[in-house]
Amino acid sequence: MDFTVIIQAFWIVIPIYVANASAVIVGGGTPIDFRRTWKDGRRVLGDGKTWRGLLAGTFLGMTAGFGLAVAASILSTSDYSFLKLTTFEGFPMMIPLLFSLCFGALLGDVVESFFKRRIGKDRGANWIPFDQLDFLLGALLCSFLMSELLYFTHLTCGDWFFQNIKIWHILFLLIVTPFLHTTANLLFRIIRNRTTKT
Repeated sequence: MDFTVIIQAFWIVIPIYVANASAVIVGGGTPIDFRRTWKDGRRVLGDGKTWRGLLAGTFLGMTAGFGLAVAASILSTSDYSFLKLTTFEGFPMMIPLLFSLCFGALLGDVVESFFKRRIGKDRGANWIPFDQLDFLLGALLCSFLMSELLYFTHLTCGDWFFQNIKIWHILFLLIVTPFLHTTANLLFRIIRNRTTKT
């Protein structure tokens, strides 16, 4: 695995990370499950999954992706063109592709929360490795489906997913994401505890 694979992997996953983090930071308000319970008597999802977090997280992640697409376009004509960074197919195809990455990440988190409630784990309880990988797997699955849809309907001339996401990208992200996710959550809790004390 060379240096370019690592850069390419991070380039694609930045919008996913931004979406996931933003949903936590700007979340709150009405829960997605409207505080309803499942047949087992437990909440469907819980208060941690809200409409504001889902929509704002998707929007902020896509915004980060738009910035990366512009930067990749500029870098493609510079000395850094060898990195072959994705523009997410450029405008307008970047819109559905980035939506699938960012919304897919948060959808993966929602699905994981549903099953987490079913096995009796409360909000904030650790469920390793699903807590650390749910959003990444959701993003990869949804972007794969979107890429195939765009390709087979001839809206794009190539299959974006298979052109830009190789097995080495996926393996690298599966290894590094749990570490980054755990570290980010730890820092967020430390900051939140300090702000609540002051």
